[in-house]
Amino acid sequence: MTRTDSVPAMRLAGALLLISLVALLAAVAILVPSGLTLNPEDPAAVLAAVSDRVGLHLAKLAFDVAGWSAMTAAGLLVAAGSVPASRPHVAVLAGGLLACTGLAGVLHDAGNLAVTQLAGDPAAPGAEVTVQALLLTGKWGVNLVGLLWAAATVAAVAGLRLSRAMRRAGAVAVVCSLAAVVLPWTTGTEGLPGAVEQVGYALQLPVMAWYGLLGFRYLRGGER
Repeated sequence: MTRTDSVPAMRLAGALLLISLVALLAAVAILVPSGLTLNPEDPAAVLAAVSDRVGLHLAKLAFDVAGWSAMTAAGLLVAAGSVPASRPHVAVLAGGLLACTGLAGVLHDAGNLAVTQLAGDPAAPGAEVTVQALLLTGKWGVNLVGLLWAAATVAAVAGLRLSRAMRRAGAVAVVCSLAAVVLPWTTGTEGLPGAVEQVGYALQLPVMAWYGLLGFRYLRGGER
């Protein structure tokens, strides 16, 4: 692929990264103030909350799926060699891990969509037990997303052609993302308190912002 041929693909990757950032932030903006963080310790309250605010819940899921899907597509473009790389083989790994991050996010949302369907008949036999299992799986799915995201960022910092400032910012983002991954492990079998869960979301903001900045640079045609 020549430099001329690669510029449109690089800009597409940049646009997808920015779309991913905007969509995921929109999902968070709906999730946090609406009280739809879905605590697996109280499945009855979850069913009631989703039933009462099903429109908001579906809107959040729609933004989430759009964001993770755009991330998956961007990762595939990076893996295909559409962006400048200092170590092409490591860049391929970075793109593959980023695509896996997006797929893990979509899988997490699939579980939440199942919760939405169960909320349509909260009195159905076994509904609360099923919802609790789905939510517990979903919470650890978020942890998997964070781990894959951190790994993708490490590979991106090592393999993509980046400025020193971008590499340093990427390293900070990785530390924050790993801290978010570690949080659930510190609570043992007691579950993650709501306030700690919010901290976990906040710790993922630096890595989201880093990919947003990377997307902006690629949209402009690369390093400037």
